[in-house]
Amino acid sequence: MTKINPLLQKFDHPPFSKLKTEHFKPAFEESLKEARQEIDAIVKNSESPSFKNTIEALEFSGNQLGRIASIFFNLNSAETNPEIQKLAQEISPLLSEFNNDLLLNKGLFDKIKQVYEDKSNHDFTGEQIMLLDKIYKNFTRNGANLNEEKQERLREIDKLLSLTSLKFGENVLAETNNFQLHISDEAELDGIPDSVKESARVTAKEKGEEGYILTLDFPTYIPIMKFAKNRNLRKQMFLGFGSKAFKDNEFNNEENVLEIVRLRLERANLLGFDSHADFVLQERMAQRIDNVESFLDDILEKALPAAEKEMEEIKVFALESDGIKDFQKWDKAYYSEKLKQKKFDLDEEVLKPYFELNQVIMGMFEITSKLFNLSFKRDDSIEVYHKDVVTYKVYEGNTYLATLYADFHPRPGKRDGAWMTTYKDQYNYEGKEERPQVSIVCNFTKPTKDKPSLLTFNEVTTLFHEFGHALHAMNANTTYPSLSGASVYWDFVELPSQLMENWCYEKEALELFAKHYETNKVLPIEYIEKIKASSNFMEGLQTTRQVSFGKLDMAWHALKTTEGIDNVKAHEDKAFKSTELLPDVDNNCMSTAFGHIFQGGYSSGYYSYKWAEVLDADAFELFKEEGIFNEAVAKKYKKNILQKGGTIEPTKLYKEFRGKEPDPKALLKRAGLIPA
Repeated sequence: MTKINPLLQKFDHPPFSKLKTEHFKPAFEESLKEARQEIDAIVKNSESPSFKNTIEALEFSGNQLGRIASIFFNLNSAETNPEIQKLAQEISPLLSEFNNDLLLNKGLFDKIKQVYEDKSNHDFTGEQIMLLDKIYKNFTRNGANLNEEKQERLREIDKLLSLTSLKFGENVLAETNNFQLHISDEAELDGIPDSVKESARVTAKEKGEEGYILTLDFPTYIPIMKFAKNRNLRKQMFLGFGSKAFKDNEFNNEENVLEIVRLRLERANLLGFDSHADFVLQERMAQRIDNVESFLDDILEKALPAAEKEMEEIKVFALESDGIKDFQKWDKAYYSEKLKQKKFDLDEEVLKPYFELNQVIMGMFEITSKLFNLSFKRDDSIEVYHKDVVTYKVYEGNTYLATLYADFHPRPGKRDGAWMTTYKDQYNYEGKEERPQVSIVCNFTKPTKDKPSLLTFNEVTTLFHEFGHALHAMNANTTYPSLSGASVYWDFVELPSQLMENWCYEKEALELFAKHYETNKVLPIEYIEKIKASSNFMEGLQTTRQVSFGKLDMAWHALKTTEGIDNVKAHEDKAFKSTELLPDVDNNCMSTAFGHIFQGGYSSGYYSYKWAEVLDADAFELFKEEGIFNEAVAKKYKKNILQKGGTIEPTKLYKEFRGKEPDPKALLKRAGLIPA
């Protein structure tokens, strides 16, 4: 009897409880076959090419394949294992091949081209024109106009890129998991929060060891760098973190970085672009390399003098406090935190009891309810891929809007960082309304047997950030899935996420969720004022750091030749030269673990965090002027930004919401880098 494959049955929410790793390969093979048949049907259709029988038919093809891929690749990020990683190496080339077969299908492109060139003779809606333009550009930007020989090389490049970026991510995860610092004497952990020590003790016990095992997971690494009095411990952790995939072992990523950069440049050249960045920026608000570079330089011009002054202040403080004469990178977070406590009398550990994870989630939901009339009902009947995952049904009034998956704690099979993804996109086609299934994944401090999960303030803003992305996906109201939710220009996608962070600094919002987990007392007003006052603390350094990451990204991807570039560290040092304020560490390298640009989608796009900050600072000024829970402003924002997705060019959407172009001064004022 043939075993039933749950991935090949009709399902709404992913059938996680029935899934086994062995289901994926046959499911991919079958759904790829089905998708190819759907494409063939479009090509062989004897009717004259039309928007409906070509563009819409293509838009809704491969639906099952897309759903299976979303499940598989999210598991590979959030709950992976060696079998899944091995499978990813087999499946990724199959998907690259399918994608190339699709984009290099001459018969299909000819039909798309006919519809595209005939569009002035039809009364298409704005959304239809946007979809048509997007599909036509997607084909031309991926080789549809190339000759056969060049198309063949493009296929090879895409397959190699797919495998190399996968390997890059696997190496970073392996290096993160392989690092263990075993501490026997508790005195060495002086200054570290009790919750972190308890977590390290539990980790040691799980591994059959006495004492404490420290890992590179963010909830362990960040507090150690901020609070450990033991300078040598900070140094060991810093070197461990900064040397990920840069050691002389099987997980070294140097050749992978160079290979990805070389392949991306060759691909861009094949398509008629001078660099990978030129190729990427054609589909961004920034449009050109010089616009990105002048944008970053303008911000750096304001931030660097402030950063230099702040760094000098920290060094003087470290010298006066502990006689530190040779100030190093592993000292920065520690003395910065101590100085912050001294200046603002604000201790992160004193704040944490007011930010219990579930309480923060409920407060975040309440803020969303006030702004957008949304409610969240926990629903444990929805299947999950790990016991830590919690699910909610989301309603607008009484109408079901979306499903939200929330996965908040680190574990060995989960990559670092925080992200939003979807298992199903929203669309509304010919009366068929499909609502989205959205997931936010973070790495927050785990609860212990004595204490619940208590967040740092930085973790609170991270949660709000990812939830802002989720709101973009959940509120989507478009006809076509590929224009839905966060399917927007990359330098616009961070607006909803970064805008949400602003509510974390407002008294009216904090009072809804910042409540002591034992006494239920609201965070005292003096702490709220201190959070507000300290929000610009070391902003020059923070801004300079973000600009430096954007510059490193462009240093790799604005290259017009890779000749002579064979040393990853040397190239990185050159990119960081204008922003480096502390002595370099020889055996540390950021590029070899910079997943955003070598595994995620941020290549030539890291600048977009700062770009979107300009938008969010300007957008929040309107909320501040009218009231942070003003219904009219929230409605305008929801209608023009959250619901529209990629159906309208983002500059137009923003002006519809704000009534004017964004003002870059709003960001600099908020950051305290120019007078308010």
